[in-house]
Amino acid sequence: MSSPIRLAEVGTIIGDPARATMLCALLDGRRHSATDLALAAGVSPQTASWHLAKLADGRLISAERQGRNRYFRLASTLVAQALETMMAFAESQPSRARVLSEREKALRHARTCYDHLAGKLGVALTEALTREKLIELSAEGGLVTSHGAKLLSDFGVDLPALRQSKRPLCRSCLDWSEQKPHLAGAIGAALTSRCFDLGWVRRLPDTRAVAITPAGARGFTEQFGSALAI
Repeated sequence: MSSPIRLAEVGTIIGDPARATMLCALLDGRRHSATDLALAAGVSPQTASWHLAKLADGRLISAERQGRNRYFRLASTLVAQALETMMAFAESQPSRARVLSEREKALRHARTCYDHLAGKLGVALTEALTREKLIELSAEGGLVTSHGAKLLSDFGVDLPALRQSKRPLCRSCLDWSEQKPHLAGAIGAALTSRCFDLGWVRRLPDTRAVAITPAGARGFTEQFGSALAI
């Protein structure tokens, strides 16, 4: 099948509002039940099952069974990257000004983009890492400097294990709400996991938005040597 036809097929699958909402819910990187995704999309369980089958057939999501229940998640980091890029493009288009809800404000402030931090927090952290010369990012990829390797290791990131992974160590991901890059790749995921472990950020219920805790407000500044503009 030719690439244009396949692109059109994927676009048709994503283009349904209910399925697009489900995919955005799955951008938190966690697995969700069909019931959770039905509630997020505002559709009946039967309709949700049909939408989930379409997403699975399109290889955008994967399913795993646990007992009687099935849980769904994005099929890969590539799917997450594609969704974030499309959202960044959509956000860049001219539109009527509107008042943001508290939920939307929270998402723009700090959220997870699959398994790494995004929003104002993710962009500010990335800018601090590059400003302090801990990482170097480009459109093609990125690298960790020797100074960055020491700081990250002291922070609890297992760099030798990450280097053995097939996943890119550093990758920029265009943030849809900030229209600037935030850090993805193995380092972005490891930093995010460590921030959760330390209690610097916590998940907000029923959304992929996260809140920065008082410990996090101090920790980000002390650990990365520069106050984050958040």
